[in-house]
Amino acid sequence: MPDIRPFRALRYDLSSVGDAARVVAPPYDVIGAAQRRRLIDRHPANVVRLDVPMDEPGDEPDDRYRRAARTLAGWRSDGTLRKDPHPSVYVYEQTYRVPGTAVERTQRGFFARLRLEAFGPSSGVLPHERTMTGPKEDRYKLLRATGVNTSPVVGLFEDAAGTTGRRLATAADRLAEVDVTDDDGAVHRLWSVPADGEDASADLAAALITAASAGPVTIADGHHRYETALRYRDERRMTRSCEEDPAFDYLLMLFLESTGEALTVLPTHRLVTGLGGDAATLVERAAELFEVTPVADAGELVRRFEGIGLAAGGEGRFGIWTRSGGALLRARRSAFSPLLPSGGAALRGLDVTLLGAALERLATIDAAAVAAGAVSYTKSAAEAVAAVDAGTADAAFLLEGTPVASIAAVARDGDVMPQKSTYFYPKALTGLVINPHEW
Repeated sequence: MPDIRPFRALRYDLSSVGDAARVVAPPYDVIGAAQRRRLIDRHPANVVRLDVPMDEPGDEPDDRYRRAARTLAGWRSDGTLRKDPHPSVYVYEQTYRVPGTAVERTQRGFFARLRLEAFGPSSGVLPHERTMTGPKEDRYKLLRATGVNTSPVVGLFEDAAGTTGRRLATAADRLAEVDVTDDDGAVHRLWSVPADGEDASADLAAALITAASAGPVTIADGHHRYETALRYRDERRMTRSCEEDPAFDYLLMLFLESTGEALTVLPTHRLVTGLGGDAATLVERAAELFEVTPVADAGELVRRFEGIGLAAGGEGRFGIWTRSGGALLRARRSAFSPLLPSGGAALRGLDVTLLGAALERLATIDAAAVAAGAVSYTKSAAEAVAAVDAGTADAAFLLEGTPVASIAAVARDGDVMPQKSTYFYPKALTGLVINPHEW
C-alpha cells in the first residue's frame, strides 16, 4: 500500500510578496515563452523562475538549472519562502467552470508526500500512460539542481467508505490561508492541517492519509515528474546509502478521491495530415467500423463536442470533419475486435484505443506515423474543425473524455494508455506548496 506522510512545506511569505496570485503559476508544461514573461512581470519572485528556468546569453550548458537553485537559496535566505513549522497536509480546493459549459464544479484534495515506488504488479503506485524522454531529462536536471518538488504529481485514490469528501469539506469550512483566482477564472484555496499535535487537526490529517493509503494510488497527471523522482532517488541512494528514511525517497503529490465527486477529464482531439486525396472518402470508408450519421454543418459537430467535459465518455462516440463534410460516428465493437492491440479489456475498450485502430485501418496511420508527426492535438473542437477548413489538417477526429473509472481500470491491469489520452482539468497551481527534500 502507498506510504503517505505529512511534510513541512516551503511556502511564500505573503507579508513579503503580497498577493499570492502574483507568485503562483500554471504547471511548467503548459507555459510558453510569452506567458512566462507575463508571469515574471507580475512579480520578480514568481515561481516560474524556479519551475521553468530559461537559458540566458552567455550561459554554459545547464546554467539555467543552477540559476534556479541559486534563486531558490536566495528566496529562502531573504524570507520570500519560509518553511512551515509543523509537518502538515494541505487541503486544496478548486472551483471552476467546465470548459464550454455553464456548469460549475468544486473539487477538493490534499497535498502530502508519497514514498516513491518502482512500478510493478505489487506496487502501491500505478501509472496509466507512457512518457517521453525529453521532458524527463529537463525535470531531472532541475530536481538535481534544486532538491525540491515545485509542481505536484496528481494521484487518484478510492475511498469506499465515502468519508474523505466530508472531511475535506470540514477542513475547507474556514477562512482560506491562500485564495487565488487564475487566468481561466478558476478559484484555488489552500488550508494547512498540522499533523503533529494531539488535537482535531492531527486527527483530520491522519484520517485523510489513512483513507488515501488504503489502496493503490493511480497517477492521473505528472508521470514524467514521478519517473524523474525515481531516477533522482536512485542516484541519491548511491551516495547517501546510510541515511535512514531520507526525504528524497518521497515526492510531492496532490491526492484526489475519485469516486465521491465529479472529476473533469477533457478530451484531446486529433488532427490528421498527409492523407492527400484519401481525405475526401474518409467519411464514406468509416462505415467499415462505425455507424455513420452524416453532418453537413461543422458548427453542429463543434456544439456536440466543445462542452464535452460533461459527457460520460467511453461509449465509442466520435466526430469527424473533412473538407468534404463530416459525421457523427458510433463504434461497432464487433468490427473493431480483430484490430485492437493486446492488453486488458479496459485498455481495449477505450475510445482512444478504438480511434488508434481506426486511423491505422482507414488511413494507414500506425504508431510510427504518429511518432513522425502525422497526428497533432488540440483541446478545442472549434480549433480542430478550423484547422481542417484552413487546410492545415486533412481531417479532425473529435472525442469525448476518458472516464476516470476507465483510467483506474487500465492502471490496475498493468496497461498504459496512448499519449494524449487524458487531460485532467483544472491543473493544480505551482507554488502553493513546495516540497524540499529535507525533514
